[in-house]
Amino acid sequence: MAKAEKKEFNFGEFYSKYGIFLIFILMFIIFAVVNHNFLSGMNIRNILRQVVVITLLACGEQFMIICGMIDLGASRVLACAGTLSAYCMLTTHNLFLAILVALFTGLCFGAFAGFFITKFDIPPFIATLATMMVAEGFIMTFTGGQNYSNLGDAYTFIGQGYIGIIPFPVILMIIILLITYYILSWTPIGRGMYAVGGNQNAAKASGINVSMVKFFAAVYSGLMSAAAGIVLMARMNSGQPAAALTYEMDAIAAVVMGGTSMAGGTGTVVNTIIGSLIIGIIRNFMNLQNITASLQKLVLGLLVLLAVIIDTVVRNARTKG
Repeated sequence: MAKAEKKEFNFGEFYSKYGIFLIFILMFIIFAVVNHNFLSGMNIRNILRQVVVITLLACGEQFMIICGMIDLGASRVLACAGTLSAYCMLTTHNLFLAILVALFTGLCFGAFAGFFITKFDIPPFIATLATMMVAEGFIMTFTGGQNYSNLGDAYTFIGQGYIGIIPFPVILMIIILLITYYILSWTPIGRGMYAVGGNQNAAKASGINVSMVKFFAAVYSGLMSAAAGIVLMARMNSGQPAAALTYEMDAIAAVVMGGTSMAGGTGTVVNTIIGSLIIGIIRNFMNLQNITASLQKLVLGLLVLLAVIIDTVVRNARTKG
């Protein structure tokens, strides 16, 4: 009987399965050794609260990237939806209406980008860049750059509250992650996203409504930006139209570091969670080390570049394997 052929080591397959977990464990150990405050209970809770906004944005970005697209306007939609929500809360004192205003705003901006992507075949980075400019221009015109503070206990509970020892925003994040996982793993439109990102022409030939899938991904990204906006403004107890600049870069880095290919067609929610945690602990560690905001931007910018390079190397390694 012939011996079974020994399978060659494939870096791409190995990294896809275990790489992000090894990176997270290594960083966690290094940061804990370098700064003794890193493992304190208060700091761990801070990390979990801070990572919520990135993770919610990453859920929307993941849908876009799996489809072979990208959302460059997420942080401005976040600021617009969150600030309008804060304004509504101050003027009406109606929590339900304030949340509804934010989600409707995110839905509208997502639909705006999705419409131009699907109806006019505009490249997603152009359509979402235009969305970013429209959202920023609108909220700055509406508010005149003014912040809206003291939003009330009911609203701030969303970003600051606890249920037992667990921060409420973390519970909210888990619920949204489960919804995102369900859509990607168990629904036709989720499977359609992988098909569209893998090969759009083949997906169309197999009967998938490519335009509907892309439109849904853009709308979901808008909704996730709005949800992140509510949490961030509630955490700060202030609606700030200039908040969260470049947060979409953190979210994109989290998604790509988690193994979702920029070329589309691959990615899992579990790995994206780990990617978000990596971004969160890096930001937290730099704050603990008193690294300046400008240097933090430099580090995170290089991190985005590194994530894309890793994605390219992994895809090439898979192809060769």
